[in-house]
Amino acid sequence: MALIQFTSKGIYCTQGDFYIDPWKPVKLAVTTHGHADHVKWGNQAYLCHELTKSILLQRLGADLQIQTLPYRQQIDINGVKLSFFPAGHVIGSAQVRLEYKGEICVVSGDYKVEYDGISTPFEPVKCHTFVSESTFGLPIYKWQPQQIIFDQIKDWISANRDENKTSVLAAYSLGKAQRLIKGLEGYGEIYVHQSIANLNEGFIHAGINLPDTIRITPETKKEDLQRGVVIVPPALTESRWTKSLLHAVTGICSGWMQVRAGRRWRSADAGFALSDHADWPGLLSAIKATTAERVFVTHGYSAVFSRYLNEIGISAEEVKTQYGQEEEKEEVL
Repeated sequence: MALIQFTSKGIYCTQGDFYIDPWKPVKLAVTTHGHADHVKWGNQAYLCHELTKSILLQRLGADLQIQTLPYRQQIDINGVKLSFFPAGHVIGSAQVRLEYKGEICVVSGDYKVEYDGISTPFEPVKCHTFVSESTFGLPIYKWQPQQIIFDQIKDWISANRDENKTSVLAAYSLGKAQRLIKGLEGYGEIYVHQSIANLNEGFIHAGINLPDTIRITPETKKEDLQRGVVIVPPALTESRWTKSLLHAVTGICSGWMQVRAGRRWRSADAGFALSDHADWPGLLSAIKATTAERVFVTHGYSAVFSRYLNEIGISAEEVKTQYGQEEEKEEVL
């Protein structure tokens, strides 16, 4: 019997009788991270990394049954040895390692291999079966080093200040926004939307060091924001509020900005290819490091990427899931 199955509710561990990132309510949801496409309301109980708990409580409500684990600590669920390993995607993100009668399976959730300065760095885990995302599973997606991207963002902000413009950066509230805040430390005051401010508080309480930011409230004057840096969720880039700012210009921070058409699609003034997912070389290096005999490829360019893996001698199969493009689905909290 296979250790995992792909069902209408999500990834199911047969022997353990639990699901990993289910998209329908189940008895026990093992959760890789707090993005909305990987964690849903309505499960009887949740198991996640200890830094993810505050995210679940904030996004799903306080009345949740949540058990947490640190990285590498192992527990037994119906004979299945389960442990979390760093995924490097966002703060608290985890790969789920399952072991039963000598068989090892790793469900990676979302991951990136470049250290972002905040999240625990990605750690490859040896296994027989590996479940990988493929959000950017095309050769065209190859990220520049993070520092180069931040230098580009700083140059853009400086040019905007010289022209008396307000720099509005669109970034997903969980993960991307915190990377921006950390990367722009010491580069002037940073104003953040309330959904980002709420998550920042959770991480600070958990001991994560983030620079100070200013929460935007209904009382915040637009004059105070002029020539400043404002970080908002992607859903607000074309909102009435953003358009009402004084001399505002928008910059989208997303891996999709690697392709220039993405800027037109977002009606943005600038695009910065800053991603919390592995690029094409990162995906390949991560999968090879697992030495997995079989790879299941989920959301993204799964057909293309799985076909390429088979061509280079890695047995791979495309699997349909309901994960992907969390930036497009984010709710403004």
